Amino acid sequence: MTRFPLRAKLALVALALLVLPWAGWRYVREMERFLLHAQEEALAATARAVATALHERPKLLAYRARSETELRSEAERELQRLTGGVIGREEVSPDNDAEITAILKGLERASSRIWVVSREYRVLALAGSLKRPDPAPLSLAERSLAWLLAPPTEEFDDAIAENAIAAGREVAGALQGAAGIRTRNTRDGRAVVVSAAHPIWVGDQVYGAVVVEETTNRIASLRSQALEQLLVATLVVFSLVAAVLLWFATRISNRIRRLSDEAEAAIDARGRVTRLTTASDAADEIGDLSRSFTTVLGRLARYNAYLEALAARLSHELRTPVAVVRSSLENLHGVRTLEETQTYVARAEEGLARLSTILSRMTEASRLEHSLSTAPRERFDAVVVVRGCLEGYRLAYRPRNFELAVPPEAVPMVGAADLLAQMLDKLVENAVDFAATDTPIRVFLNSSEHTAVLRVENQGSSLPDAIRESLFDSMVSLRGEHSGPVPHLGLGLYIARLIAEFHGGILLAENLAGGRGVAFEATLARTV
Repeated sequence: MTRFPLRAKLALVALALLVLPWAGWRYVREMERFLLHAQEEALAATARAVATALHERPKLLAYRARSETELRSEAERELQRLTGGVIGREEVSPDNDAEITAILKGLERASSRIWVVSREYRVLALAGSLKRPDPAPLSLAERSLAWLLAPPTEEFDDAIAENAIAAGREVAGALQGAAGIRTRNTRDGRAVVVSAAHPIWVGDQVYGAVVVEETTNRIASLRSQALEQLLVATLVVFSLVAAVLLWFATRISNRIRRLSDEAEAAIDARGRVTRLTTASDAADEIGDLSRSFTTVLGRLARYNAYLEALAARLSHELRTPVAVVRSSLENLHGVRTLEETQTYVARAEEGLARLSTILSRMTEASRLEHSLSTAPRERFDAVVVVRGCLEGYRLAYRPRNFELAVPPEAVPMVGAADLLAQMLDKLVENAVDFAATDTPIRVFLNSSEHTAVLRVENQGSSLPDAIRESLFDSMVSLRGEHSGPVPHLGLGLYIARLIAEFHGGILLAENLAGGRGVAFEATLARTV
């Protein structure tokens, strides 16, 4: 299988950041569209203002300037070619000349060109220029983005195109009485020109049109500046995020690799736990995994230690009953009376009974786990169950003293009464084994609206801190080599915990104040 490291995966995730420049590009395009629309509206307003100044003034529309620019002469020649006629020259008074010049001069812009065209497609007036007098030098963005977008330039051909007037739909529409807007390229294609036309009315007739033109270079410059900022911000953010992700991925991969190495070194070739991993205190998933590894390895180490000691424990537990059975059988060969035969048979039966008890204890936990999954639940009174058990304990553990405290009213529960009694058996048996001589075993039963608390206390030695967490695990015992006449394999408290969980509760152990003894407390749900 091809190895795909974590850093490579995070690098692919970082590519998702490319959506940011795409979104920025879309935003800049929307901004450009909005500015173009605003420019069209401004040009239309300018054309409308000039046309308003020329409304109802037919003498001004007969204006013909005495001195003409080359651009206007070219416009005249182009109009003559397009219309196929000769446009006569009509002289008017100097007052009209000065008035129309003043009107155009007052509305003229540095980067706008204003035309006044008669209905016969004759250029009556032409003022302004499409080129900016002081163009700003190309910025870094405009130079760097030249491969993507054509940078704005003032070096374009502003001569009159063949379709600038006669074939322009905005001019034709204005001469028909409807204002119009058009966007076109210059003849060399190096600039985009936006033109707006508005009709000039004299009475109910259209006598001409005003055309205002302007390039989109200013908007292109703003677009380039926005793209420059977008490009710089994208590169900075992408570099920072990539560096942070690379550092983060390296840190995570190092932690995981260190945890993997520790886990592999913790278990030798024979499956024994030789060294526990160091639990991390990091408050994240890897820290949780490290602590889980440490917990699992700790339990596995204790379990392996128990299995290694199990042979010695079973040998110790089985040695006495096997010796009793063997000696009894050997002695049966030499008996001469019926009384001796009965004695040796009774001893052999006692040894077999002890062997049977040991085997039963070994399979008790597995049988209980299976029976809990199919155990029926019924309603019972916990007070009655605890009282009945205590009466039996007073007889079974005589002369041990038992103290009982239960509520006066019934404590109804839903579960299995025999399992609750079995859990109490294990807790009381453990308390009796570790209680100091001539000290009582105290049993308490308390209840609330939703829970019932069963507590067993004994005075004696305290629980060591090293085993407190694993006390309720399988095959864990604090008993020494000698466990008394009844064999103990470290399953009692484990069984008690399973029963507590069956009743929707938990089982805890704690040392009494002052180190006077130990208390086991089972908090059970009254309804499951």
